[in-house]
Parts: sequence; C-alpha cells; structure tokens
Amino acid sequence: MLVLSRKKDESVVINNDIRIVVVEIRGDKVRLGVEAPKEVPVHRSEVYEAINGNEPENPSTLVNNVPAIPESCKPADSSGLVPD
Repeated sequence: MLVLSRKKDESVVINNDIRIVVVEIRGDKVRLGVEAPKEVPVHRSEVYEAINGNEPENPSTLVNNVPAIPESCKPADSSGLVPD
C-alpha cells in the first residue's frame, strides 16, 4: 500500500483521470472529494463490500428479495370469488 501525506485542498491523481482531494480535516475525520469519469464507480469500502457480497445480508433488505405471490394463490374476495 502506498501511504501519502496530504493537507487540506491537496490532492492525489490516479491513472491521469481520477483525482482524490482532501476537502476538510476535522478532528479524527477527513472529508475526501473524488473526481472521476462517470463510468468509474466510486463507493465507500463498506458499500463496495455489501454490493459484492463480502458482507452478511441485513435481514431488513431480504424483504425486497421475496417474490410476489402468484394471482392463483391469492385469497378470494369477500364474495367468495377468486379475482380474475
């Protein structure tokens, strides 16, 4: 791993078209700005790991993966007839 020191408003250039800028330093937090072509995905590491399946799924997101109930399995309406 390459380790660099940068001050506020200083930057690092990667591959001629990606620029990482130190936007703000406050206590133990550093805010970075990323300038990159639109086709280059940029994610925080925890988001990247979640996208690539390297992190256990959050149970609250599993609801979105449940398939819809087929019409043939839905209950009849109050008249006793199955909707068509």
